[in-house]
Amino acid sequence: MKTNQTLTLIVTLFLATARSSYAHDVGLSTAVIQLKPGGVELTVNFAPKDMDALVTLDTDHDGHVTTNEFNAGRELISRALSAGCIVSNDSRRIEPSSVRSALDSEDNIETLLVFSLSKAGGEISFPALRELSAGHRMFVRLAGLTNETLLGQVIASDSQPIVLPDMAATGPPHKTPHTFTGFLLLGIEHIGTGYDHLLFLFGLLLVTRSFKATLAVITSFTLAHSLTLAAATLNLVTLRPAITEPLIALSIVYVGVENLLRRGEPKHRWLLTFVFGLIHGFGFASVLRDLGVTSESGVALPLFSFNLGVELGQLVVAAVLLPVLWCLRDNVNFTRRLVPACSIAISAAGVFWFCQRVWWGS
Repeated sequence: MKTNQTLTLIVTLFLATARSSYAHDVGLSTAVIQLKPGGVELTVNFAPKDMDALVTLDTDHDGHVTTNEFNAGRELISRALSAGCIVSNDSRRIEPSSVRSALDSEDNIETLLVFSLSKAGGEISFPALRELSAGHRMFVRLAGLTNETLLGQVIASDSQPIVLPDMAATGPPHKTPHTFTGFLLLGIEHIGTGYDHLLFLFGLLLVTRSFKATLAVITSFTLAHSLTLAAATLNLVTLRPAITEPLIALSIVYVGVENLLRRGEPKHRWLLTFVFGLIHGFGFASVLRDLGVTSESGVALPLFSFNLGVELGQLVVAAVLLPVLWCLRDNVNFTRRLVPACSIAISAAGVFWFCQRVWWGS
């Protein structure tokens, strides 16, 4: 296969991944299991778009759930989550003694289910996850009688039930978060399905001509989004997704346009990368925030392992793309035709995502 045909195939396959979706299409929800004397309290939190898979709340399809829509569906929410969050004790299913739902400050649906247990121990499963989008993840925190974290785990629809410890028989177990691998894989998965982040990175690398320039771009992007990821996760600085997601789309538009207007490799691109990397970091932080990762739930390990997963994913992408781009750098048709064509496609994808996130809903 000729060089131009090879490049065209690779670029086509890469840009084909720029589907009409957010970088964060994979659903994220949280569950806090609080052990109590004689029972357990389960608090689950779902984004409106995920709850719609269980109960239709957004009746006017405007991308938001109003107070009236929520109140009208409150009873349906209780039924759906009572059936979708199952507590069993002594091989017997326990029905919740109380179910209360509310809209939180970001319009997520938070539901508290209270279960009375006649005997310590048991397990909790979440069949509701099977009704949600493929790839949905839930971060589960198991808290002891004094609110100490006993377990922090990312689960999916096919995960095993969460086992409740017999506190009376064994006493509080040691803290064993078991989160490093889960958050590491989540970081890799997020960058692998984060098509806007990948397209931004591709646009940057498309016109880099030297190893030094490439290293500066990748390092700037890594440092910048690591800073805001940490700051947002620690609640030092926060931006709502309604702000960060359109800005991420605009950063993609800008990179594509700059590639077109500035012939060759733009100067000081590392600085531009750093500025936009700060914005992308807030996008990464939304994943941990949606999973309920806070200083109270133990932020250091999830933050480190998730960010490490993101970096590993980026390095894999760069390792695949750069040898191809560098091999074709001296090809006249590459610089005259394919680089402008790819840059136009990158900007077009950014414009589409911006319109989708501002006006068309999620």
